[in-house]
Amino acid sequence: MVDVMLFAAFPYVAVVLAVVVGIYRYFNDRFSYSSFSSQFLENRALFWGSVPWHYGIILILLAHLAGLLVPGLWARLIAAPVRLYTLEIIGLALALAALAGLVLLIIRRLRNPRIFTVTSTMDWVLLAVLLAQVALGFWVALFFRWGSDWYLHTAVPWIISLVKLNPQTQFVTALPWVVKLHMLGGFVLIALFPFTRLVHVVAFPVMYLWRPYQVVIWNKGTARQRKQG
Repeated sequence: MVDVMLFAAFPYVAVVLAVVVGIYRYFNDRFSYSSFSSQFLENRALFWGSVPWHYGIILILLAHLAGLLVPGLWARLIAAPVRLYTLEIIGLALALAALAGLVLLIIRRLRNPRIFTVTSTMDWVLLAVLLAQVALGFWVALFFRWGSDWYLHTAVPWIISLVKLNPQTQFVTALPWVVKLHMLGGFVLIALFPFTRLVHVVAFPVMYLWRPYQVVIWNKGTARQRKQG
């Protein structure tokens, strides 16, 4: 019963919540569709945390997505042991980079009073869930080897069954609890999506592609020239 609730019902609840509340928020508070960058408050620490975090997590997500969308191609890619070992090492390094970057971003928010002040309760909830999810992913990559392979035979068919509205929980319920928590963590993040700054991932400024160009005039004259003008 618990497995059905967690692996058959909860994913749908998370997705529906993300879509419905996300659309409502977009039309009622469109300004909040932003990452609310705090770069102007402190730039250096943000760089050292943001770069490894974003590069690490984006590449990891792309690898997960590739295995889900083109499982046959992914299976052929990892069929050779050398390629499988290489992907395992790269994945572990990316997970470590993402984890280190996220920890630095959290420390930055805790140590800088100005940034701490503008950090909301939902920001802390999101950071805590992200930290737990990345840490679990790193743990899985470190202690449950060859995830690039068994991912194709567990998580992929489970997610496909969810998309087909025919949940097949037997693919994942026998997995170690750490792996199951990591899988469920992804849907927890989806559920949090409409309530946090995560919404900025769907607010890419595509209008920049067709908006009119801007004319920028630099005023680099001396103080005397400006007074004379």
